[in-house]
Amino acid sequence: MKIVVLAGGRSSEREVSLASGSKIANALIAKGHQVLLIDLLVGTPKYTSFDRAYEECKTDHYYYEVSEVLPDSGKSLENEIGSNILEICDSADITFLALHGGIGENGKLQAMFDIYNIKYTGSDSRSSLLAMDKLVTKKLMRFHGIPTANWIVVSNLDQLARVHLPAVVKPIDSGSSLGISVVETEQKLKIAIKEAFHYSDSHRILIEEKIEGREFSVGILGDQVLPVIEMIPKSGFYNYQNKYQKNRTEDIVPANVERHLVEQMKILALKIHRVLGLSVCSKTDLLLDKSNRIFVTEVNSLPCMMSNSLFSQAAAAEGIEFPELCENIINESLKKYELQVLV
Repeated sequence: MKIVVLAGGRSSEREVSLASGSKIANALIAKGHQVLLIDLLVGTPKYTSFDRAYEECKTDHYYYEVSEVLPDSGKSLENEIGSNILEICDSADITFLALHGGIGENGKLQAMFDIYNIKYTGSDSRSSLLAMDKLVTKKLMRFHGIPTANWIVVSNLDQLARVHLPAVVKPIDSGSSLGISVVETEQKLKIAIKEAFHYSDSHRILIEEKIEGREFSVGILGDQVLPVIEMIPKSGFYNYQNKYQKNRTEDIVPANVERHLVEQMKILALKIHRVLGLSVCSKTDLLLDKSNRIFVTEVNSLPCMMSNSLFSQAAAAEGIEFPELCENIINESLKKYELQVLV
């Protein structure tokens, strides 16, 4: 197949996206596909067709690693879509979305692709929008009886009197744990909120009740619920650095918890996946407190796809190696278009 792997973009998560994209592209190349890895922000200024771009730019290996330095918010970058993105994606068989955050995950790009009949991997625009907005997700969870931490929303520093500490401060519309802080004191609350605003496009901050507990993740691929993973950071909580830097977190797969708790986590992950209308794949993060109560924290419609990411590890534990995982995502996505899948 002719496959565009679309990564990068203006999002503060562009480094994670480029790292995911390079691993996906390499895996699909190894499976014999014609693959182009393209930065959504840059596009292909010289080319308007897949065949011409592939002829001039093809490679057998891409490489990108996530820096240890926290990324910028990306707000200083002017454009969101580079040159000829629509043209080159339209001339491919499918576009593999390796994007995280921004228009690649909030449904805007998916809506644009739908208008131009461009085939892409992952959920549709509506579901992507619902999953990306943490406030909407939490309201839907509460309405459907899915346990989640209590919360308030603030839009300026004059609303701090409403906050009960300790708390977790996070942007409503960002991922990869960017802008998230666990706050114990009033002195650090303002700093945390300013940091969260830095990574928010909506200028709204979610402040959640802090729940002491263990952190878990459940991936879904098609109709299959993957094994539960426990994430144990060596220090602090599961923040950006602990997610993407080597040897900062121990991932236990399958998670070492009682079977009935594993089943409850899987049921909750599948329920919110369906409530949001997600398809193809998703990843749900959960907390287990000291009383064995489970709380859903958030949902990712485009899970990180580095070869050692949580989603990839969960698939591997189920016997699905990374190249097959990438093809499976394409196959699940092709079902949306009622097309023949890869064999």
